[in-house]
Amino acid sequence: MRLPIQQLPGDGGFSVAGLGELAIPQSKARAPVKDSFVNSNLSGVRVLVVDLDADSLDFACTVLEDCGAQVETASSEKGAVEAIERLNPDVLAIDIGIQALDGEALLQQVRSRMVDREIPALAFTAVGRVEERIRALQQGFQIYVPKPIEPAELVAVVASLVGRSNDFRF
Repeated sequence: MRLPIQQLPGDGGFSVAGLGELAIPQSKARAPVKDSFVNSNLSGVRVLVVDLDADSLDFACTVLEDCGAQVETASSEKGAVEAIERLNPDVLAIDIGIQALDGEALLQQVRSRMVDREIPALAFTAVGRVEERIRALQQGFQIYVPKPIEPAELVAVVASLVGRSNDFRF
């Protein structure tokens, strides 16, 4: 069997074309991150990402390392505490939606260990309700970003949290 594929101009989406015009729902392709944006604007920034989902950890690690950041990942509270001691992170990114690990409690635990400074923290979760955003901000996170996180947004948020927003370009 052979299906003709036709790429639509401009949006990177695909459709099946031919006899009967079988329609397949399309979603817009993610916009590529421009080369001028993915420069070394996070060079030297240390980021700890905590999530139980291996795909999310890989995604964040790849995006941030491509921009020059040093990234550690953890999938447990114990792993996060150990990584903090090794990395001395500049930014924390914690999924507060996971059941086995209470993101807010971890944030407080980390900050209590870092008495000399307050590490800025990004909260993220697959649940994008207003209540979740408010809860995250009330618990001490500086910003809340719902999943799925766009690569450019992740880099922009981390750059902003470390005061490098002037280095951020499109």
